Amino acid sequence: MSINTVRHDYNITKADRETRNGHRSFLLWFTGLSGSGKSTLANAVELELHKKGISTFSLDGDNIRQGINKDLSFAPEDRTENIRRIAEIAHLMVDAGVVTLAAFVSPYIKDRENIKSIVGVENFIEVYVNTSLEECERRDVKGLYKKARTGEIKNMTGISAPYEAPINPDLEIITDNQSIESSVEIIKDFIIQKLK
Repeated sequence: MSINTVRHDYNITKADRETRNGHRSFLLWFTGLSGSGKSTLANAVELELHKKGISTFSLDGDNIRQGINKDLSFAPEDRTENIRRIAEIAHLMVDAGVVTLAAFVSPYIKDRENIKSIVGVENFIEVYVNTSLEECERRDVKGLYKKARTGEIKNMTGISAPYEAPINPDLEIITDNQSIESSVEIIKDFIIQKLK
């Protein structure tokens, strides 16, 4: 942090925005291997919340890496910076009164713990999209696993780079043998309680 900056406090608070919106705001963080279904679930959950009049916004790994984080690689230190920047963006969104859905591999426990410290533990809900590596490779929606297996991609989470599964996620969704619809219902029912 720059020593020449001073935090500015605004007259309108997060609580003011939540009151106006009629619901709490928080960060719903989807973590899991590439191909686990994070973005699919986040998009479907956001659609359901939108239908209920909830103010939402989704942040997605590929979209962020094509914009604000396009200068970062997939090396461990850049992965950490990627997640830190996303957490700062999410913090602004939550302060704006928006239920923010973030779908990121976010392979390191320490980085996900850092998200909590940035947005506040009370504003952070971790959803572990627990899908086996075998199922993710079977889906291989983006062809990344195939490229990783042939050596075209370095630092591929689950293949040549680690994924540290959450120890105590707020919610765990196992998608290997569960439909998208039933997964969305579980997440939606969980979130609805948190909105009050």
